[in-house]
Amino acid sequence: MRTLEDKTEVLAVDVSCTKDELTVVLSDGRAVTVPLVWFPRLLGASARQRSKWELIGGGIGIHWEAIDEDISVASLLQPENFMRMPGKALRTTKRATLRSSRSMRSRTAHD
Repeated sequence: MRTLEDKTEVLAVDVSCTKDELTVVLSDGRAVTVPLVWFPRLLGASARQRSKWELIGGGIGIHWEAIDEDISVASLLQPENFMRMPGKALRTTKRATLRSSRSMRSRTAHD
């Protein structure tokens, strides 16, 4: 028998940046700190630009107007699902594999 799970969404409530890190305080009390190198626009922004953020979607994400950057809370909590991590290959989907094999057959037929 399946039971209902509590699917309460964790939201951002505060944001701060140093020259090297982004820290997001969440509604459940956790703070997530990640390196700015994950976000080249933030890394290249001035301290003033990084300080001018706004919560979007009630806190599901953060937006920086001056540098046109949006970061979701979900991407901070599970970065492997949203960005390519250093040293990690992208997962190949079955669809991509089929497309690749069709492309190879097409090229071979024309050679």
